Amino acid sequence: MAVGREDVEILKPRIDKREYRRIVLRNSLQVLLISDLDTDKCAASMNVGVGSFCDPDGLEGLAHFLEHMLFYASKKYPLEDSYSKYITEHGGSTNAFTASEMTNYYFDVNTDCFEEALDRFAQFFIKPLMSADATMREIKAVDSENQKNLLSDAWRMNQLQKHLSLESHPYHKFSTGNWDTLDVRPKAKGVDTRQELLKFYEDKYSANLMHLVVYSKESLDKIQCLVEDKFQEIRNSDRSRFQFPGQPCTSEHLEILVRAVPIKQGHKLRIVWPITPSILHYKEGPCRYLGHLIGHEGEGSLFYVLKKSGWATGLSAGEGEWTSEFSFFNVVIDLTDAGQDNMQDIVGLLFKYIQLLQQSGVCKWIFDELSAVCETGFHYQDKISPIDYVVNISSNMQIYPPKDWLVGSLLPSDFNPAIIQKILNELSPENVRIFWESKKFEGLTDKVEPWYGTAYSIEKVSSSKIQAWMSSAPNENLHLPAPNVFIPKDLSIKNAQEEVKFPVLLRKSSYSKLWYKPDTVFSTPKAYVKIDFNCPHAGNSPETEVLGDLFARLLLDYLNEYAYYAQVAGLLYGISHTDSGFEVTLVGYNHKLRILLETIIDKIVKFEVKPDRFSVIKEMEIKDYQNFKFQQPYQQAMYYCSLILKDQTRPWVERLDVLPRLNVEDLTNFAPMMLSQAFLECYIAGNIEREEAESMVQHVEDVFFKGPNPICRPLFPSQFLTNRVVKLERGMNYCYSKEGLNPSDENSALVHYIQVHQDDFILNVKLQLFALVAKQPAFHQLRSVEQLGYITVLMQRNDSGICGVQFIIQSTVKGPAHIDSRVEAFLKMFENKLYEMTNDEFKSNVNALIDMKLEKHKNLREESRFYWREITDGTLKFDRREAEVAALKKLTQQELIEFFNENVKVGATRKKTLSVQVHGNQHLAEYHSQKSEAVQPNTIQINDIFSFRRSQPLYGSFRGGIGHVKL
Repeated sequence: MAVGREDVEILKPRIDKREYRRIVLRNSLQVLLISDLDTDKCAASMNVGVGSFCDPDGLEGLAHFLEHMLFYASKKYPLEDSYSKYITEHGGSTNAFTASEMTNYYFDVNTDCFEEALDRFAQFFIKPLMSADATMREIKAVDSENQKNLLSDAWRMNQLQKHLSLESHPYHKFSTGNWDTLDVRPKAKGVDTRQELLKFYEDKYSANLMHLVVYSKESLDKIQCLVEDKFQEIRNSDRSRFQFPGQPCTSEHLEILVRAVPIKQGHKLRIVWPITPSILHYKEGPCRYLGHLIGHEGEGSLFYVLKKSGWATGLSAGEGEWTSEFSFFNVVIDLTDAGQDNMQDIVGLLFKYIQLLQQSGVCKWIFDELSAVCETGFHYQDKISPIDYVVNISSNMQIYPPKDWLVGSLLPSDFNPAIIQKILNELSPENVRIFWESKKFEGLTDKVEPWYGTAYSIEKVSSSKIQAWMSSAPNENLHLPAPNVFIPKDLSIKNAQEEVKFPVLLRKSSYSKLWYKPDTVFSTPKAYVKIDFNCPHAGNSPETEVLGDLFARLLLDYLNEYAYYAQVAGLLYGISHTDSGFEVTLVGYNHKLRILLETIIDKIVKFEVKPDRFSVIKEMEIKDYQNFKFQQPYQQAMYYCSLILKDQTRPWVERLDVLPRLNVEDLTNFAPMMLSQAFLECYIAGNIEREEAESMVQHVEDVFFKGPNPICRPLFPSQFLTNRVVKLERGMNYCYSKEGLNPSDENSALVHYIQVHQDDFILNVKLQLFALVAKQPAFHQLRSVEQLGYITVLMQRNDSGICGVQFIIQSTVKGPAHIDSRVEAFLKMFENKLYEMTNDEFKSNVNALIDMKLEKHKNLREESRFYWREITDGTLKFDRREAEVAALKKLTQQELIEFFNENVKVGATRKKTLSVQVHGNQHLAEYHSQKSEAVQPNTIQINDIFSFRRSQPLYGSFRGGIGHVKL
């Protein structure tokens, strides 16, 4: 029985058809019920008002460790990992995260098994089992997670900011935890970590500190009965809310300049001020207003001036980490080498811009414009997946009053100059913390942050010194932004003239092809436009690949100060380099979309190379390539796997080799040559009428292909792009081993890939069903039981219609060859599970996969990406999901077993395996000994990727091949 159902009116978006109800159970658990008759997935999220700030001294990471442990088992469902097994086998997913003042647990699942899933979920908050055996294993998982973060600049710099704060404040703490904090140190003090874990749970987890969101297909009344039944047994110890008063930064931690050495190439300035938390004034939105202006990129903005000077390549501004007691306002600037040499001028210009805001006063028209953009954004927001939606709301429930649970601080509506002025006054030289990161500081620092080992030095920087920097900074014409012409005025929904279920080929010429899909589902005033420029001259050498990338980056650079306004107004755009040229994407409100598209096309046509911008973009690109070696080892392994499998792909080292030699003249000559021949593959979807779509493409064609001296010529039949993938030989195991690119990284990684077939509905569903059935057992065995590494994934792989499955594992504890042997051992063990599967279990798995396939697209962008993938792969099977469901319904258990025996089983005669191994510095001995070992039968050691690739047969290409002939 619920204590109360409070009919508070919860503010919801205008186009939202879902129903909401707030209830409070008798144990004081606050719940939001959401009924969505259209949903294909149900979801729930429990937000607990206990986070890492509650960690006891000397047990850093305990709250995070509890988050790992809670999902293992419960008294009612004692089988270890049975919860995640149930969720996975019923088409769902589950996860959790720990923040400073909250921990959030969540899952989604197919609609027909939500009740049992919810019961399993509820039991973790009623009677969890945290066994001694699981405790030791999961400390290793926490340690592995931390190992993954040790060489990440984001984690390192975040901890450095915490380190330079008051030791007595919980902000100062290390929150992740590791083997040292959760095992070694407690043992040395005679502390039993498991007992402390149980005590922490008993003492701190209480129903009155929890907020639950339940999202279902059922009516609100039915959901309410379900929730009352499942969650009322959660213990309420009437715990008062945990509060952490006081400021983390005293005068000792202000007016400081910290020089820090990052892992990656590049320079960064983080200018940070402690401020009054804007959560206390979320209706007035002071940080949103100030972040909008300081982070603006239009003409007259701080970024515009820094960019024009060649000093910065990126700038963001806004509130960073915050609680109800303290907060930080951050300005983060990515510097060029020239910017690194002019740090004082940059800081001076930032404070000059803040001074401009002081002198201009708080502008009502700017607030009103921002408020209007936020209001449109809220009321016409895209529907997102239920799992993401419930997490957002349950987190909000801890912070906001019920009427604002959905909107949070997204709608600044109360104009209050005094409050904005108050925060602006806090952005002062007396209050500042400057963090300056660069490799140039190597060897020049005298301190080390203890948890991540970041080298740094610190000096005081007085307000008078900053005043001097302001005085010596160049006199630039800093000014406020102009009114935003891209704010949509027409939000009407156009009537689709026909009910079109799939994209239709609206027009086709020797210049272009237009696929069109009017919105008949989402009813939002938005559109999606994609134009893929296939240019045969764009990718036939490392030089042309790099020049194509520079071309796309420069285009974005030139557009920025104009098109930034569109971005602010909810019309996003992108120009990205592809293997065969470049593609233009626009997505957002359709009202002003055509104006932006025509501007982009005009910039392409009138492209010229500005030497000052060329050198900045080239410098950025060189650093990007140099930083490749700092990618996570599993990412490196996936890269090598793609390089081995995909024909015509080139390694990043070749591009880095040619890049320094390329100059302005090279790009000036390349751009017209690249554009001299092209074919445009276009996709237009959403709130756009057929004639409008045709007219857009006609305009683009006219600009490029028509007129007395056309820029472009159509392609010859022999020039159409193909996607070719290496066809591995049946019965063979291929192995590629490599040292990790970063000698400091202890992590090793394995990608164990099994290639199966070329796109075929019947084989697709067999592979997908195997992946669904094996996913959770693989995670349980390789991660939970064997603790090989935090990153342990079994997933499908699709390279341009060539389908397979891959295990991805990253580890510090074992080398890749050992992990590879454990994957094989798992597959042998899994064989029995597959054979022992009952008919009911088989049917349940088939139905779960059918439900997953029939899941509707949530929004226009998601739908468009699905269809665009069919177009770029050349498969053009727009009815793929329906056809695969039909194939699934006919599939028998015996057919699945035969598929496994032929393609996946260890030793199967048709099996094709590629093992890509990246060795971290802990496992180099294994790497070197491998080199001298005799090669096993039916195994090919790949030494040179390109010699190997040239010697292998290729699958036929759907793109530029059969798919096109059928039309």
